[in-house]
Amino acid sequence: MTAARVRGRRPLLIVAVGTVLLLLAVLYAARNLEHAPLDDAARRGAPGSFVRLADGVTHYELTGPDSARTVVLLSGMSVPYHLWDPTRDALTTAGYRVLRYDYYGRGLSDRPDVEYDLNTYDQQLSGLLDTLKIRGPIDLAGVSMGGVVAADFANRHLSRVHSLTLVDPGFATVPTAPFPLSVAGLGEYAMTMLAPVLAKGQSDDFLHPERYPDWVPRYRQQMRYYGFRRALLRTMRGDAMRPSADAFTALRGSNVPILLVWGREDHTVPFARSAAVRQAFPRAEFHAIDSAGHLPHYERPEVVDTLLLRFLRAR
Repeated sequence: MTAARVRGRRPLLIVAVGTVLLLLAVLYAARNLEHAPLDDAARRGAPGSFVRLADGVTHYELTGPDSARTVVLLSGMSVPYHLWDPTRDALTTAGYRVLRYDYYGRGLSDRPDVEYDLNTYDQQLSGLLDTLKIRGPIDLAGVSMGGVVAADFANRHLSRVHSLTLVDPGFATVPTAPFPLSVAGLGEYAMTMLAPVLAKGQSDDFLHPERYPDWVPRYRQQMRYYGFRRALLRTMRGDAMRPSADAFTALRGSNVPILLVWGREDHTVPFARSAAVRQAFPRAEFHAIDSAGHLPHYERPEVVDTLLLRFLRAR
């Protein structure tokens, strides 16, 4: 190919590359849902309370009598604390004190520029308990990734945990962040493209999503604030969904009572994985929940709340 022909094709190549870049920019703008800062104005009138911790403001709710046993509820990877609505109602009605909160990067909590690993989640929970002066041992419950966060907290702070409840826990769910999310730059762009799909995909956690028509719209509310995608991407790249249940050696060797419940129709963290968790915690009280997906406490609260209350009262 002559130099003249190369020079003749160069403008075409530049136009082609420019067109592709423009298309990518248009797609990014069309699918970018983050358009607002999460500030005092955004939080005005919101339910719950707010407290500033070491890494930022945390949105929380604390209900029930101050003198009662405190049950702390930890959500999954991306859903705010309304994930626990039915359980909060059952526990407060039964006389317990209930604390639930949004992880950093979710709901109405700040989106700090941090790692979003198990250290981050441990520091947030520890800081919240200390700030609220909750000194005694807590009854700790976590669903999905929250089960990993709960087990990690118990493993680090055995003296602060009275009992542990795991709901479809996400141990060893994602060994490594998948391509292209694992690639710097490309992962950030991919998260923008995936964000709308991520919201719609939340319905897959239910066996009967048609019964919860407000679930996806309610989920999407948090996606408008800057930093949501970054928090989820760093969580996927971090260690919060990496460890297996048998990695928590201090917890396994302790006498902390454990309740394990799992929806039989869970397709997010399949029911078959319950065998490995039961093997890691052989002393756990285990219950398979029929006609329930990844969120059995939400789909079958009449069953799970009964089991949870009986478990807590026995201890």
